[in-house]
Amino acid sequence: MAVAAPAGYVLSRGRSKAVSGYSLLLFVMQSLPIITSVVPLFILFAGMGLVDNLLGITIIYVGSTMTVATWMMAAYFDSIPISLEEASWIDGCSVFGSFTKVVLRNSLPGILSTAIFAFLLAWNDYLVAIVFLRSNEIFTLPMGVQSFFQQNATDWTSVMALAVVMMLPPVIVFATLNKYFSVGGIGGSLAGR
Repeated sequence: MAVAAPAGYVLSRGRSKAVSGYSLLLFVMQSLPIITSVVPLFILFAGMGLVDNLLGITIIYVGSTMTVATWMMAAYFDSIPISLEEASWIDGCSVFGSFTKVVLRNSLPGILSTAIFAFLLAWNDYLVAIVFLRSNEIFTLPMGVQSFFQQNATDWTSVMALAVVMMLPPVIVFATLNKYFSVGGIGGSLAGR
């Protein structure tokens, strides 16, 4: 979110050829399936010692969710009237100041939605984890589910129990943050309309 929010702000408010090129680059990166980059990333990360390492897989998850998170934040920032920022500029705020004090403060539902979506993409990933992780101690939960499937038998009780355990953290996070998802929070901020 620390990278996606400013990048989404640039996509939302910027109107230049550089921003259009950046937008096209994000679209192309998002269009490529993750399977196309797994082998080159594995070779690169093996040389840097980031295979079978939680830091390496974290870098991949952050990079793979960045494009979607940037687009989601840009779409939410489009719903915030630019007149609010212009009013803060008149009052002496810089562009960065208006971004942090006006736009981000009015974007809590968008930030939370994007963060939860990015979390779920990484939480449920299996492909990247199976390629990059080897040690049983650092397996992700989707890889743990796979360990209950054998060639001739499946321990369905354990599979279903682990599926419930996998479901609990996202449900708890959403239930905790649900009160912050409000719609129309800036409706009265424009007095002249």
